[in-house]
Parts: sequence; structure tokens; C-alpha cells
Amino acid sequence: MRTDTPRPIRLKDYRPPAFLVDRIDLDIRLDPQATQVHSRLEVRPNPDAHGRRGSFHADGDEVILKAIAVDGIELSEKAYTHTETGLVLNAAPPGPFVLEITTEINPDANTKLMGLYRSNGVFCTQCEAEGFRRITYFPDRPDILSIYTTRIEAPEETCPVLLGNGNPVSRGKVPDSDGHFAIWHDPHPKPSYLFALVGGDLGCVRDSFITQSGKSVALEIYVEPGKEGRCAYAMEALKRSMRWDERAFGREYDLNVFMIVAVSDFNMGAMENKGLNIFNDKYILADPETATDADFANIEAIIAHEYFHNWTGNRITCRDWFQLCLKEGLTVFRDQEFSADERDRITCRIQDVKHLRLRQFAEDAGPLAHSVRPESYKTIDNFYTATVYEKGAEIIRMLREIVGPDAFRRGMDLYFERHDGDAATVENFVACFEAEAGRSLEPFMQWYRQAGTPHVSANQVFDAETGVLTLTLTQETPPTPGQDSKGPLPMPVRVGFMTEDGAPVAASPVGSNLDADPSGDAVVELTDTEQSFDFAGFDRPPVVSLFRGFSAPVILKQAEPEEHRLIRMAHDTDLFNRWEAGRSVVMQVLTTMAEQASTGEPMALAQGYLNAIKTTLTDEAATPAFKALSLQVPSETELARAMNEIDPVAIHDARQALRRQMAAELKDALETSYEQS
Repeated sequence: MRTDTPRPIRLKDYRPPAFLVDRIDLDIRLDPQATQVHSRLEVRPNPDAHGRRGSFHADGDEVILKAIAVDGIELSEKAYTHTETGLVLNAAPPGPFVLEITTEINPDANTKLMGLYRSNGVFCTQCEAEGFRRITYFPDRPDILSIYTTRIEAPEETCPVLLGNGNPVSRGKVPDSDGHFAIWHDPHPKPSYLFALVGGDLGCVRDSFITQSGKSVALEIYVEPGKEGRCAYAMEALKRSMRWDERAFGREYDLNVFMIVAVSDFNMGAMENKGLNIFNDKYILADPETATDADFANIEAIIAHEYFHNWTGNRITCRDWFQLCLKEGLTVFRDQEFSADERDRITCRIQDVKHLRLRQFAEDAGPLAHSVRPESYKTIDNFYTATVYEKGAEIIRMLREIVGPDAFRRGMDLYFERHDGDAATVENFVACFEAEAGRSLEPFMQWYRQAGTPHVSANQVFDAETGVLTLTLTQETPPTPGQDSKGPLPMPVRVGFMTEDGAPVAASPVGSNLDADPSGDAVVELTDTEQSFDFAGFDRPPVVSLFRGFSAPVILKQAEPEEHRLIRMAHDTDLFNRWEAGRSVVMQVLTTMAEQASTGEPMALAQGYLNAIKTTLTDEAATPAFKALSLQVPSETELARAMNEIDPVAIHDARQALRRQMAAELKDALETSYEQS
């Protein structure tokens, strides 16, 4: 039996659309089994299509064609070709024309939950990535940006709430019927994947927000009736997100209303549709009596992420789906920065890195490894990965490290200025930072092209006569499917130094290609397979703290004495590296205890670990959240992954023994820390 597989779609095959759709007017009459959709498209040839005119193609999937007309004239069946996947005008007019299409769809039967579907009596849409074609025939690709006006009609008894993208234009009764209608207009051009519609019986929580220019924005959260009381935190998180985006990126909200709809049946976590975000309600609802701190943090981060898409994803969208990291990686970076500012920056960073290592590093090390911007795909559903999202965010973070925070902010401002209302590429984005930093970033583009996690080895040699420390870094990226040959990746390496007493030491990088960092750290750029950096100003060998703040997404193997790790664990002023050193030490302690079945008196390294933890607990510079994180012992699963031979009983016993030792030796420090927090 022969099984056909989809033909790969390749980045190199991208061509601009032959036609553009400047406006689309939709008249949608909701019915559970027979929704009628009338669309009016204002179409014109694309001047950038380089003569590729002729036929006009519109995508379609499981929609019933009822009527089709061009410039008011109904077409004969010979004028178009109709298939299961689309509609083609065999000979499109040579100039601008109006295409009108009437389709019928069955929301109740839409079990894919893509396009327009109905669940628990509520009509809802999900159009990313290719769901709009399940509503009406349309060239369903992200580089066709249109102005949308949507009229929605439904029985008022079953659908008292009718929502669409943009600003409300009018509402009213339908004469001689039990129906009513609402008209919505979005003045900002958007791709079809950002279209949204909701109709049903929903409760609403209302508030307002005053933007930095003094405009009042109505805020509305719609939920299933009876759940309104659990929306308070989500509303406050939304307002904090709006204020932060104004302050951190200068981005002001651009419509008169911002709406969130939270329903229990939604096949994604949340979706950033312009002005009408749709959420699975578990990411909106929170009862203070039962919700955990993690629940609140998760709600805040997801609301922020979808709101931030208003500019990084909506106002500026992707030219094609290969550029998905441009909106998702950038917006993950933005929501991470928001959470860090709203909460505890260092613990947020640690949690982000733990998540990256758990999901994305594993993805890089397996058969599904792919670059942040892949060269091909078979189905777009496979594109929504940790590599595109989390590693994409780390690339943005490295870019800020390389060009510096001031040039990064100017580059972002230039990006918004150049590409507002545009469908952009990664190259468009990086070019803005080249302009502001005054340097070529072409080598940096390799991060978007090359799959895999770089492994970096670090060795150091100290010259007592000159007081110069030579740090040699070597990088190698293991082969991944389809990419056996790997080149070096340019990466920022943030470095700090300490004495053996734990005191910070300032040192100057000799011949650094990056500006001195105001924090006192040295920041150098590793660009080759092997590179040496000299640091002057020492009178004795320092303790070296590398990749501070996790300045690049790499796996580091650092050759250093065991006591240096303990010094970093107790005294590193970079709290990420302090936590990192502690994790390294405790993993070695526990795996050694498990392998030797040692559960009695703590060995020397374990005692050093306990002493370092005690120092952290009494350190005023360490926040309570960081102290709590430092006390966490690796799980039995983590330990099993780190061992060659797995003995579950020995792992459990070792972990329990260390926890008992911590409780006994840290009792006074724990009580003091608890009372002071």
C-alpha cells in the first residue's frame, strides 16, 4: 500500500503573492450547522510579483461554495476551478477587481477546532496558522495584509455577545427576526491568521486603561457565566503589561478596546488575534484560595506574551511561516523581560534557563533537531517548537548583549518605524541593529541557520610575572540530522572574576572587540572554533565566572579546581552563576553518594556544599526567592539522567540523606532566613 507524504515547503521557494487583497468585508450569519459567510475582497495585482499574474488562487478547506462573482458578475463554472484545497480564477482581470464569495460551513462538525467551530454553545475561531481557509476562500498566507470589516449576525437569545477584531462600529436588531448583529472594523492591515470571531452567552469583566498619550482604552475579559469572579488577577496583569510595553519599548496600544475571551475548549494555550485575544480559560482564571504562586506567574506571563504580540506579530507580522521565530522568539524575550521586571529577575532567569535545557536542549540533541529558522517543513503544525520559541528568545538576548542595551533599544525603535504594517523577515530585523550598532551582523545570522547546541570548553593559564590570565575557549556543535558540518557561532561571553576569598576583582580584557560593560563584568565575543582572551590586572590566579547570566545558550565544560566551584557557589556576585555552581556541586555530591551508597557522614564536597548554602542564606544580596531556589535538591529523575548505571533505591537514599544533613546543619540559618523574609 502506497502512502503519500506532503511535499516539503522550502524557504528558498518563496515568491511574493501574485495578487494582494487590500480590503475584505465579511458578513457572517452564525448557525450551528449552516453558517453563511459572504466575503467581499478588493484585489489588485502585486507590483512586486514580477509579472506573475494570470490566475488568482484562494485557499479553502471543508467549505461549501455557494456563489462567486467578479465585479458584480456571477461567474460560470468554466471561469474558475474548484478543488478540495482551493479555488482558482482561471483568468483574473488584469487590474484591480472585486471578488465576492459565499460559502457555508458547519461549526458543530468542526472537530479540528481550526477555523470557526462551536463548543459548549459558543462560536469561536482559531486561524493560526492556516485556519481562515476553513471559513471562506482566501489566499491564506501571512504576507497578504488586509483591512477587515466584519458583520456578525446571530439569534440574540443564544448569542447575546458578538465580538470581532478591531473597534466596534455598530450594533442592532435584525428586522423581522429574533436576530441581532454587530459590526467590527480593524483599521490596521493584518494577515488572515489573526482574524477572530466569538459569539455566545458570556459574562464580562470590564475595566479601562489610560495610555501614555492620554487615550482611554476599554478593557474587557469575557468568560463563561459564573466565572467572572476569577478574572481580577488577569485584568491587573493585562494593565501591567500595557504599561510595561510603553515604558520598556515605547509601544502604545492602538485600538479603542482590548478584549480577552477565555473558553474551556480552545486547542492552543492562547492566541494573539488583533484586539481580540482568545485563551484557554486555565490561563485566565485564578481563585486566590486555591491558585498557587506558579499559577499566578503563568497567567501573568501568558497574558503579557499575547498582548506584546500586538506589535511584535500583529502590527509587524511574518512574511512567511519560516520567519515564525521573528514574532515568537522576540515576543518570548519580551514576556521574559516583563516577568523579570515584575518579579524576581534572577529567579525568572534561572527558571527560563531550566525550561530551555529541559525542552530545547533535548530537542537539539534528538532526531527532531532543527534550526531556529528551518529551511523546509512538511506541515506548519510541526513548526511550533521549543527551538523556535525559547532558543529564538535566547538569540534576541545575545543580540542585545552584543550590540549593547542602548543600541538594542534604538534598533527596536527602528524596526517598529521601518516595518510597521509590514510582513517582515529575520534579515529585516537584524538589519535594524546593524544600522544602529554600525557593524555587520551577518556572522550572527548563523544562529538562525544552524541547528544544535554548541559545546564550549574553557581552560585558563595564569602568568604570575605579568598578572595576565589567558582564557582559551573552544566551541563545537555536534552533528544533527541533515547538518553534519557545523561552523563556529559568534557568541557573547560575559566574564567575572573573584579572589579565593570570594571578593570580586575588576579586570580589563586585552584587545576586546566589545565595549566595557558598566556592571564591571568583561564581555568578549567568541567568533572562532578556538580563541584565547587575555585579562590583565591580577596579582594571583583568580576564580573565573563564565557565561554570567547565561549569556549564550551553550553547554559549558570548565576546567577549574573543585574549590573554585564552591567559592563561586558561595560568593559569585552573578547570582545565576552562583546557582549554576551550586547545581553542579550538588549533582556531583548526590551521584557520588548514590554510586558509593554513602548515606552516613557527609563527604568533604558535601560539607563544602552545605557551607556554601549557609553563606547564601545569610547573604543580604540574595533575595528570598533566590535562597529558596538554591535550597532545591535535584529530582531523582535528574539524577538518573546524570548517571551511567541507575539504581533507583540508591538515588532515593542519597537524596534523602543529603536533605536530612541540610535540615540538621542549616537549621539555625534557615530559621533566621525565614524570619527575615
